[in-house]
Amino acid sequence: MRTVHSLKELRTILRGYRQQGKTIGLVPTMGNLHEGHTSLVRKAAEASDIVVTSIFVNPMQFGAGEDLDTYPRTLMDDQRKLAEAGNTLVFAPNAEEVYPEGLANQTKVVVPEVSEGHCGASRPGHFEGVATVVTMLFNMVQPDIAVFGEKDFQQLAVIRKLTRDLMIPVEIIGAPTVREEDGLAKSSRNGYLTEDERAVAPTVFQTLKETADQLAQGRNDFGTLEQAARQSLTNAGLRPDYFNIVNSLTLKPASGQDQEITLLVAAFLGTTRLIDNLSVKR
Repeated sequence: MRTVHSLKELRTILRGYRQQGKTIGLVPTMGNLHEGHTSLVRKAAEASDIVVTSIFVNPMQFGAGEDLDTYPRTLMDDQRKLAEAGNTLVFAPNAEEVYPEGLANQTKVVVPEVSEGHCGASRPGHFEGVATVVTMLFNMVQPDIAVFGEKDFQQLAVIRKLTRDLMIPVEIIGAPTVREEDGLAKSSRNGYLTEDERAVAPTVFQTLKETADQLAQGRNDFGTLEQAARQSLTNAGLRPDYFNIVNSLTLKPASGQDQEITLLVAAFLGTTRLIDNLSVKR
């Protein structure tokens, strides 16, 4: 496995693979990798000959007061995990390589509708930063396929739409959420939790499952279910940001006629913001 830091190096190496007729898969990450990330790499390896994992803590997707400066940078440990997972090439540029003219002068990609509400409402500009850097990575790597985790459900919807709308020839593959034994979705930010907070964190997934069970039984009083879920999270010591029951495709509020429904949740536990989701077919 090789690691490169410049776009020039990246394109030179990938040109050689393409000349050999190799297909290329991309797994975009911000590093500080865990089993969830390496599962994406393994999935990409099943669908392509060459796997490129990018490691870039993207400043454009962090808002004021968020953890850009303290976000863990663990490149050496990440490299070890990626090599074990079958990754081929690591692309780890710095901000100057990605945004040579600075953020203020950077062309931005805005994805309407699916980027609005939920995390989009709570983190203004976040999905603009995600959409922009993913579009740039698609142009840098020019992959045949790209793999993203379903844990970031709204992010995956944003990326699917931008790929479709901009007619980018990349197949987007969603990979199932990887969880701890107690149900907590694996996340780089779980490392911020104290021991006491970590014991409470599985309540997020438990609340999703309890609500999903109610939906599977045919309940359509979505507002009541959302309110009850938020109260359950509050009672456990979390501070709900949102708990929304939505159409799985549009991410708009679900209706009684919807057959594919997704529960989206974000909640603070101490200073750590946890997100998760669960989809239900009826």
